[in-house]
Amino acid sequence: MNIKKVSEQTGTSADTIRYYERIGLLPRIKRNKSGVRDFSDQDIATLEFIRCFRKAGMSVESLIEYMSLVEEGEGTEKARMALLEEQRDKLVARIAELQSAHDRLNHKIENYQNIILKKEQSLFEDDDK
Repeated sequence: MNIKKVSEQTGTSADTIRYYERIGLLPRIKRNKSGVRDFSDQDIATLEFIRCFRKAGMSVESLIEYMSLVEEGEGTEKARMALLEEQRDKLVARIAELQSAHDRLNHKIENYQNIILKKEQSLFEDDDK
């Protein structure tokens, strides 16, 4: 599959895909006889993994470290788990921050709803006079 199709399928821009390949986050993508990148299913799965962890807030540097550990293979499981646990803890904290912001927004919206409701009720009260 070429880079345009992979970009459309994964929602990752072609520039970002090229960047990930250039910095070694994605393995070197095989090219066809014309020199066009030809992504395998495994390449796409790796890109989707990267995209998921980037959405979760994992830095490119941490992802590079994680992928290097994966490539090293056996004996790196504890280090990989530690990276993932650290990322999970950051994500849990971020979710708590977002929940707090969400709660505050809801509170403000309720306040405005009450203000609007009171104004509407006062309009009807004036009609009754």
